[in-house]
Amino acid sequence: MRDESDHENPTRIVVVPRSNRIDCDQLMNHLFASTDLEKNFRVNLNMIGLDNRPQVKGLVQILTEWIEYRRETVRKRIQYRLDKILARLHILEGLLVAYLNLDEVIEIIRTEDDPKAVLMARFGITDIQADAILDTKLRHLAKLEEMKIRGEQDELEKEREKLEKLLGSERRMNTLLKKEIQADAEKYGDDRRSPIVERAEAKAMTERDLVPSEPITVVLSEKGWIRHAKGHDVDPSGLNYKAGDKFLASARGKSNQPAVFLGSDGRSYSLESHSLPSARSQGEPITGRLNISAGSTVRQVVMGEEDQLWLIGSDAGYGFVCKGSDLLSKNRSGKALVTLPQASEVMTPATVGDLESDEILAITNQGRMLLFPIKDLPQLGKGKGNKIINIPSAKAKAREEFVSHLMALPKGVSITLYAGKRKLGLKASDLDNFRGERGRRGGLLPRGLQRVTRIEVDTGNEPESTTEE
Repeated sequence: MRDESDHENPTRIVVVPRSNRIDCDQLMNHLFASTDLEKNFRVNLNMIGLDNRPQVKGLVQILTEWIEYRRETVRKRIQYRLDKILARLHILEGLLVAYLNLDEVIEIIRTEDDPKAVLMARFGITDIQADAILDTKLRHLAKLEEMKIRGEQDELEKEREKLEKLLGSERRMNTLLKKEIQADAEKYGDDRRSPIVERAEAKAMTERDLVPSEPITVVLSEKGWIRHAKGHDVDPSGLNYKAGDKFLASARGKSNQPAVFLGSDGRSYSLESHSLPSARSQGEPITGRLNISAGSTVRQVVMGEEDQLWLIGSDAGYGFVCKGSDLLSKNRSGKALVTLPQASEVMTPATVGDLESDEILAITNQGRMLLFPIKDLPQLGKGKGNKIINIPSAKAKAREEFVSHLMALPKGVSITLYAGKRKLGLKASDLDNFRGERGRRGGLLPRGLQRVTRIEVDTGNEPESTTEE
């Protein structure tokens, strides 16, 4: 940061990023939120309103009352001018009478003891008009000209008509108010010194934002110990574990992505992956960082972007689609994610590529397989979800039959099913035999291949595989 303030620029601070890879907008948002480059000032607008009572008012209420006050002020000003015009017209009528009967008026003023009463009786004028005639000097009275009187009358009549229209029309009054305010703004206003710029809310960068994006692998052991290793070419099962412990699950992601853990009770927990201990050690127990519910254990770990779609389900045959942001929890106690039917367990979440074209592949431990469009499942933030594959409730409760494999398949792929040393390749056309409506029983796999232990997906690129639950 460089201070270039001088007499021409009283405040000029130059922020120079270290390289062109820095996101300048994100950097400025961080500085606005975490420094005094941008500050908010609270104002307590306590004032006396139109009801003559003090009150704390908001801007809308202040402007509303001011407009009402301004309208009333302009109305009084116009009414005052109109009253003056009406009074002057009344006097002009009397002077016109005096001019038309000038000789008689002069004679009455010179000879009568009470000329005012005589004038009022003789010409039918009012007290105010008689006073106006008497207050005019005789030499001026002689000079009164009918054309001048009538000319002034015409001008005043036009102004009177205009003012009466203003007072009688709310629309005309509003137009006048607007024009007067605009004229005052042009005459007295100046340019705004702090321009209003529309942009997103300034937010300070978190520790995660400052962490470099590097590939890492998060490893979870059977006993609930966690750690992370740099890179994706790590063999989690080949790492060193404590006596009696072994590899359970792993997830590949980036160091600036949180790691999400799923408990056997259906709750989800999240930790910053870069803060986990290194895989060079044996890690640390996850219970030291999270409040795992009594009687439950952490069984799965996943990583991904917040807008990544996941297929979440239970081995009782229910599931739904949710976003990665729905898996995150800021609390040590996690959040309820999956509502588990009796005696069921959470399945490992599967990534969803295309919500419109992907299909769900579900296989039970008794060899029944079903495919259907993933768009038939609801997108929820949490819950039990809808039935994916039909498993009799009695068998599900007794754990006689349950879902052993659940995944999302891109359209048109081929798969290879492994049952021990035996395998079965199924092309896209072969999978038609197992397609059906959501919630159906599914088709039965050939004898000897019903105990599926592994699935390989051939997308035409590098094979993708899943291991036995």
